[in-house]
Amino acid sequence: MSIYVNRVLNMRKIKAIGFDMDHTLVKYKTSNFENLTYKTLIERLIIKKKYPRKIRKLKFNLKKMSHGLMLDSLQGTIIKISRFGKVKMCMRGAKILDYQTTQELYSNNIIDPRDKHIMPLNTSFAMAHGILYSDIVQLKLDGLKLPSYPQLAADIKDVLDEIHTDGSLKNEVKKNLGRFIIQDDKIVLLLETLKASKKKIFLITNSDYEYTKILLDFAINPFIKNYKDWSELFDVVVTLAQKPDFFTEKGKILEIDKTTGFMKNVVRPIQNGVYQGGSGKIFEEDFVLKGEDILYLGDHIYGDVVRLKKKSGWRTGMVIESLKSEIESLNKVRPIQEKIDNWMIKKRSLENELNKLFGDKKKNTQKINKLFEKIESIDRGIQNEIKNYQKHFNPYWGELMRAGQEESFYADLVQRYACIYMSSITDLLDYSPRTYFRPYRRLLAHEI
Repeated sequence: MSIYVNRVLNMRKIKAIGFDMDHTLVKYKTSNFENLTYKTLIERLIIKKKYPRKIRKLKFNLKKMSHGLMLDSLQGTIIKISRFGKVKMCMRGAKILDYQTTQELYSNNIIDPRDKHIMPLNTSFAMAHGILYSDIVQLKLDGLKLPSYPQLAADIKDVLDEIHTDGSLKNEVKKNLGRFIIQDDKIVLLLETLKASKKKIFLITNSDYEYTKILLDFAINPFIKNYKDWSELFDVVVTLAQKPDFFTEKGKILEIDKTTGFMKNVVRPIQNGVYQGGSGKIFEEDFVLKGEDILYLGDHIYGDVVRLKKKSGWRTGMVIESLKSEIESLNKVRPIQEKIDNWMIKKRSLENELNKLFGDKKKNTQKINKLFEKIESIDRGIQNEIKNYQKHFNPYWGELMRAGQEESFYADLVQRYACIYMSSITDLLDYSPRTYFRPYRRLLAHEI
C-alpha cells in the first residue's frame, strides 16, 4: 500500500519517530474486539442502568459503522457530515433515512462537533459504541420502554468509559491474545529498519505499563532479530500518557522498572527507558529535539493528530485501518467511474445547448423538449451506474472519505492535520527512511 501525502515531509530531517500503540503499533482483530465491547456494554447496561433484558437479543453488525461518523444524542441519530458541516447521511435506528427526512431533521444547519449533544466516533474503538446506540434506538422506535435519546447516549458513554478503565475488556484480551491481537512480523521489521537508520524510536500510549508489556511481548518479541526484547527497540516508552494533553501540558513523569513495574521519581534529563506520564515538551527538551524533528503516527484523529498539530510543531501521520479495503474498492470501480464521467460530459454538452436555446428569442420548443428527453435518459443511466458503484462500499455509509459528492468532515480533518496517512505503519517499509514525501498539486475549481 502507498503512503498518501498532504504536505511536504522530508524524512531525512526527521530525527525521532513515535507511535501510538493500540490500532497503530499493535493491530487488533477489530470485529472480535468490538463484538466483545458490544456484548460487555449490553450486560453493563442491564446490571448498572437497569435496562430491559430484551437488549440481550441484539446482534453485533460491524458494517453498521464506519470511521468518521458522529452520534447526535438530540435526534437519536448517527450522522455523516461533509467538510462544510452539512449532514449528508443519517441513520436512526436500523436504517439510513431518506433525503427528505434528513432535510426535515437538519435542514441546512451546520453541525459543530463541539456541541454537547454531538459525539465524534472516529476510531476503531468507537465502532461498538455507535452500533449499540443505533440498535437500542431501534428497540425504542419499536415500542420498548427505554430512556430518551440523550439519556441513552449518556448511559452508553458512561458504561463504555467504565469498561475501558476497570479492566473488563483488557482482562479478556489478556486471557486470549490470539483472539484479539494480530501478530505481524512486518511491524518489527519496520522498527528495526528505522532503528538502523539512526532515528530515535519511541512509543506513547494511554494504556498502563502492565497491559502495554503484555501486548508488546505478544506482538513484537516473537519476531525480533537484532535485539533481545521490545524495550531495546524503543529509545523511550511512555505509558498512561493522557493524550492529547500529553502534547500540550507538562505532566508529572515517573520512571518504570521494566522487571518489577515499580515506579520512581525522575531526575531530569530523562534517559532511554520506560516511563509513565510526562509530556511532549519534556521529550523535546531532554533529547534536544525541535517539534519539526519529530514524526508521530497514530489512529485517533483528535487524540493523536489534530491537537498535536494545532499545538506543536510535530509532524503527523494518520493510520486508517479501513483505508486498505477502501482503496481496493476504488480500484474496482474505476471503469464504472469512467462511465459516469462520460455520461456527465454528454450531459453538460446537452445542457449548454439547452441554455443557448433558452437564450434565443425564437425558442424552438420541439428541439428543447428533445434535449430534455435526452438529458433525462442520461440521468437514468447515471443513476444505474451510481447504484453499481455504491455496491462496492459500505452498504450503509458508502465511501469512507466522501459524504455524497463532497469530501467528508473526517477526510477534511485528515487533509488539514495529517502530513501523511496510510492504512498501516508497515506501508512505510516500501519507502526509504530518507524519503522526501511530496503531495500532488491540488487543482482549485477554476483551474480544472
